[in-house]
Amino acid sequence: MILAGGEGRRLGPLTLDRAKPAVPFGGRYRIIDVVLSNFVNSGLTRIKVLTQYKSASLEEHIARAWRLSPILDSFIETIPAQQRTGKSWFKGSADAVFQCQHVITDEDPELVIIFGGDHIYKMEVGQMLEAHAQQRADVTVAAVPVPLAEAREFGVLEVDESFRIIAFHEKVANPPHIPGRPDYALASMGNYIFKTDALLERLAEDATLEGSRHDFGRDILPMMVARGDRVFCYDFQTNEVPGETANSYWRDIGTVDAYFAANMDLVRVMPEFNLYNRRWPMRTGITHDPPAKFVFRDEANFRIGTATESIVSLGVIISGGQIHRSVLGSRCRINSFSEVDESILLENVTVGRHAKIRRAIIDKDVEVPAGAQIGIDLERDRERWYVSEGGVVVIPKRAKIEPGPVPAGD
Repeated sequence: MILAGGEGRRLGPLTLDRAKPAVPFGGRYRIIDVVLSNFVNSGLTRIKVLTQYKSASLEEHIARAWRLSPILDSFIETIPAQQRTGKSWFKGSADAVFQCQHVITDEDPELVIIFGGDHIYKMEVGQMLEAHAQQRADVTVAAVPVPLAEAREFGVLEVDESFRIIAFHEKVANPPHIPGRPDYALASMGNYIFKTDALLERLAEDATLEGSRHDFGRDILPMMVARGDRVFCYDFQTNEVPGETANSYWRDIGTVDAYFAANMDLVRVMPEFNLYNRRWPMRTGITHDPPAKFVFRDEANFRIGTATESIVSLGVIISGGQIHRSVLGSRCRINSFSEVDESILLENVTVGRHAKIRRAIIDKDVEVPAGAQIGIDLERDRERWYVSEGGVVVIPKRAKIEPGPVPAGD
């Protein structure tokens, strides 16, 4: 089960019309494609995706892009909130599973894997399943070691020498360190493997508690520790993904700056999150867009279509513009004498002549007119657009932008 109903408020304009897991990522993917790829690449192909907030584009993407073979009992299906247990929508991550428990009882599995749908990482889930079996755990929680100073921003697991969880700490000033590693703490990834009976029992118990927030990290798991259930931690850094030399990359892209940084990670010469590992592909839908095209080499007039340290998707035409350290979604067009630097353009964005864009995220179907400037004068940008704490300008879908000055006669 994948929890994909989050609103993603901190992503600002990008989630005004879509759920957070449906936000585009890396040029041609959506965030949900990352966890789905991890499951499918691990051989796990019976998947339910729980949706709620503005889920239309997410459900359409899964229906069109993720069709598995029913003859092999494989499926990826969405389950929208349905008020099956009362007149309320999902009140938390645990309540979402509780309201959809009919899916579990219908399938009657021995184990239920519950992952979040909005993080960027690679995991061979079979290895976590093996650890769960070896520990004879009722629940196993995936966690990533983070420097102690950074751990204050996460839910942290306190474990003993055997990695059995003894306490949970939510964004505390002095998080407990890993035994034997005094400079690191274990940040919960929000990924769990449950014994089915244990899961259903604790969900039913939690549903009766008036003061509960009905959240796995805040309520269900601490309850299980208090009841003496076998609750263990799985160290994500021990996970070995085929074709990867190291596996410690995990990003919670809950803010505009974190989302921007994760996309910029992709354009590095040696990216930690490698989209080009054929043994562990990032999967998504197939499009019929043509190859990207670069035109004009008028060096005398500086009219050259170039892209450096960038990801350029299918259907893009770079027509005499210059792109650097940017991620371009499908069907973008970059016209002559324009400059796009360290930016993310979602699909079908047109950049007019002489326009300049710096450290910006431009949502789909936006036309940047000739001479426009984005990210050049942040004080002016703040008067109309959302600007993050890190100085990233976000232009919402189909926004109207004022043109700027262009050379005479152009």
